[in-house]
Amino acid sequence: MAETPLAPSPWWSRPFRTPRVQAVVRAGRRAAPYVFGALMAFAGLALYNIVFPPPAPLTARDVNDAVAAAMASATPPPARAAQVYAVIQPSLVLIQTHRVTDGEDSNSLGSGVVVDDAGDILTSLHVVAGADEIVVTFADGTQSPAQIVADQPENDIAVLQALIPPAQIFPAVLGSPGALNVGDDAYVVGNPFGLYGSMSTGVISGFDRVFEREDAEPIEGMIQVDAAINPGNSGGPLLNRAGQVVGIVTGIINPTEQEVFIGIGFAVPINVAGGAAGLPPY
Repeated sequence: MAETPLAPSPWWSRPFRTPRVQAVVRAGRRAAPYVFGALMAFAGLALYNIVFPPPAPLTARDVNDAVAAAMASATPPPARAAQVYAVIQPSLVLIQTHRVTDGEDSNSLGSGVVVDDAGDILTSLHVVAGADEIVVTFADGTQSPAQIVADQPENDIAVLQALIPPAQIFPAVLGSPGALNVGDDAYVVGNPFGLYGSMSTGVISGFDRVFEREDAEPIEGMIQVDAAINPGNSGGPLLNRAGQVVGIVTGIINPTEQEVFIGIGFAVPINVAGGAAGLPPY
């Protein structure tokens, strides 16, 4: 009986006899784990991005809102006037006077400022002139009788010394009036109407002004300011924006009979006023 020939096997089941093909197969088997690992890593990354999507990019509005929130929470620096006041307050002096005129008693108030380590106090002469008693109160609350030790009647300046000075003396820092310009900040600190340690602010309005007085010769070379000045401010310091004393407040111009400020005040430059206390020129 004749044998039936076997059908040829399909090509895909035939053994690979070619050495090159066999090498490729072996390389593929070795690389399979790495390829599989890489595919799994990409799949994991894709799954992570789906579960935890990245944040949306910031918009201009988001940035502006963040900046506004940061600025709103920031602590603003102290105002310039507050810094000036902190510098001068330890040197400020309240001056109280008592007079007996024709058998009648009268009291008045004024301001002064300590200008040296000896405790000399600069003030306006009209604050203390003719007083039977002068009492000064320092920033720490120390009260003491005081006496006039020098004066400049032509400039309405007096120098006082306390008979019982405080334990610590804080002289003011003196500035240069020559460094001022019209429009510069001006600060006045004193005791208007007995309101101790009051501050008013304004600008330097002019220089080399003449201040007319009723019972004395005019004072020349004055600094004009528009910071509020009222009774009780006389003798107090005029300050620049660094808290340095550049003048001693003297008086105001008011066309009415009321002793209130209308915007024009005058101060003796400190380089003139300080001469009464023997201070060097500034």
